[in-house]
Amino acid sequence: MKDLMTADYLEKEDATALILAAKRRMGLSWESMAEKIGMSPVWTHSACMGMNAFPREKAEALAALLDLPETAVPALVESPTKVWAQTVPTDPCIYRFYEVVGVYGPTLKALIQEEFGDGIMSAIDFDMSVTRIANPKGDRVEVKMSGKFLGYNSW
Repeated sequence: MKDLMTADYLEKEDATALILAAKRRMGLSWESMAEKIGMSPVWTHSACMGMNAFPREKAEALAALLDLPETAVPALVESPTKVWAQTVPTDPCIYRFYEVVGVYGPTLKALIQEEFGDGIMSAIDFDMSVTRIANPKGDRVEVKMSGKFLGYNSW
């Protein structure tokens, strides 16, 4: 196994492993890391997991923050190939999002198309936030998503 801190070249997966180790070692949160590099926590986590490419200046800021080797920067700025398992996940938190989309996906599609016309919500021009909402019956998780509407061509 190669030593990731001294390797001449890192894959995205290698950079992710170094990021997770440094985050744990330094006791940082995604929120604090994102704030220090000037990005949202949602985007920062996604990019750190290899699902988005960092702009060079943000990759350099993250590498400096986490004391990553210089070889991490090219891996972080590289455009990803977005691949994930197509089976339903077993992690309860992730599974519940699949359940929400399975149950409410057709409803969301119908309401979006009724309001905007035939098209989709972009996951490229997209914002998301996760907020804790105090509630006497138990705190609630609020997930807000905002994506540009992309109409289908009709020609």
